[in-house]
Amino acid sequence: MLEQKSTEPELPEVEQGTLFDKEELDRLHVQRTQWEEGLVKKSVERIPEQDNLITTSGVPIERLYTPGDVRGLDYQRDLGYPGAYPYTRGVQPTMYRAKPWTMRMFAGFGTAEDTNKRFKYLLQQGQTGLSVAFDMATLYGYDTDHPLAAGEFGKCGVAISSLADMEVLFEGLPLDKITTSMTINSPASAIWAMYIANAEKRGFSMAQLGGTLQNDILKEYIAQKEFLFPPEPSMRLVTDTIEFGTRHMPRWNTISISGYHIREAGATAVQELAFTLADGLAYVDAALARGLKIDEFAPRLSFFFDVHNDFFEEIAKFRAGRRLWARLMKERYGAKDPRSMMLRCHAQTAGVSLTAQQPENNIIRTTIQALAAVLGGTNSLHTNSLDEALALPTESAALIALRTQQVIASESGVTNTIDPLGGSYFLEELTERTEKAALEYIERIDALGGVLACIQNGFFQREIAESAYRYQQEIDQHKRTIVGVNDYAIEEHIKVPTLYVDYEGEKAQIARLARVRHERNNQATQRALENLKRVAEGTENTMPAILEAVKSYATLGEIMDVFRDVFGDYMEPAVF
Repeated sequence: MLEQKSTEPELPEVEQGTLFDKEELDRLHVQRTQWEEGLVKKSVERIPEQDNLITTSGVPIERLYTPGDVRGLDYQRDLGYPGAYPYTRGVQPTMYRAKPWTMRMFAGFGTAEDTNKRFKYLLQQGQTGLSVAFDMATLYGYDTDHPLAAGEFGKCGVAISSLADMEVLFEGLPLDKITTSMTINSPASAIWAMYIANAEKRGFSMAQLGGTLQNDILKEYIAQKEFLFPPEPSMRLVTDTIEFGTRHMPRWNTISISGYHIREAGATAVQELAFTLADGLAYVDAALARGLKIDEFAPRLSFFFDVHNDFFEEIAKFRAGRRLWARLMKERYGAKDPRSMMLRCHAQTAGVSLTAQQPENNIIRTTIQALAAVLGGTNSLHTNSLDEALALPTESAALIALRTQQVIASESGVTNTIDPLGGSYFLEELTERTEKAALEYIERIDALGGVLACIQNGFFQREIAESAYRYQQEIDQHKRTIVGVNDYAIEEHIKVPTLYVDYEGEKAQIARLARVRHERNNQATQRALENLKRVAEGTENTMPAILEAVKSYATLGEIMDVFRDVFGDYMEPAVF
């Protein structure tokens, strides 16, 4: 779970105004011009002017930055103090000097028993939070024995078909002391209900549970495509969880609004930030329409971002995102609680940047990306493993990825100073550009009718496709170097060991599922499913009915089939 403070600290006032007066800026401008005309023109730059002098978002990069590039920067308005509006420098007053970010390694494969062992191993090695990956059948709301689940068991995460699997997955883990993140979307409410029901069976109340549910269905339509139902009823299910969590689970983030998958689909850093915040605004609007007040639910909204290779642009993205979200929440929605304005986020290094060629190089890529996330002020972090371009991580590869975070936290010294790059002429100018570009996108989305309209008309899909194509063209034309792929390539035989998920686990999983169906009170299960259908056909919150069904050991597939029957399936319209 992402930690937060309940009140904004009292801080000294900073005098309003830019950092340099006009006379000084004019003098510096003359000096810079003389420098460029003299020294620079007599030198030969390594990189031709037209090549590789832009960020991944296409922002031109100057050879030098001076105070003139940040002449409009106002410290109190644009930067302020950590833990204070507009949170550019971080949402916590002391940031990592108090404690490091949560090291939350994403894990899940095979059976619930397999993943439970991996969780315990990672916790023993110093991981500080759990993050669950589910297999493809679970992500699509099917039980393991469904025909459409064939061949997918445990290969991209753990298989969960009923409360019985959830009981095994978290066996022996202190659910009141650790926080758990779950990457699940269309079936999020059912999986969350299983987690709650298991915890209650073990004596933990809902109020004790802390964690995060990804639950971001909008980005599924935009990028990842693991949707089941049409957008409107899907938004209802998300809003049900937000309302339920607001009323009953004060330590739980009921949604993690995700830019990660948008970026992995080919978006630029600016698009990732803009589309993610636009999705966040859509969820805010839905919760307000439900009757919740902004300061009731907004403090529990959280975000999830990718961290790609462009080091400074990624740092600027986090800083710009915090500032823009704070301003939107305060100015658009009138939020009063400082926590409502805090963009708290998890970050994950860029899976799409990993290469099968020379896979050991992925350790270096991940390290650079992780450092950017830390310097950008992330609240928790997952680092990818070196073998993820080939298969799910092995235990040894996952350990190296965890140790990467621990070395940064313990040996690099970057935790000693809050926002250590704050005030850099380059970084502040890039932060400003990123914020403005993201806001322009949000305003375009608003003008086009909002997020749902832009999903239906293909706006997001076209923008991402064009960015992905442009980036690949830059690689193909050697305007961008990918080490080991389009430069520094070698003939090699890949020797990295990979994880293998065997079929014995699938047999055991199906056998447990059969026992559940045989041993449960099927009359009670059927009554619970009929009640869930009644609720789904009406307007009341679905979470209590889902919990009732889960506790009767209704399976994931049975619960999602109720929703399929009521809401229907969704087919994405062609947009090209």
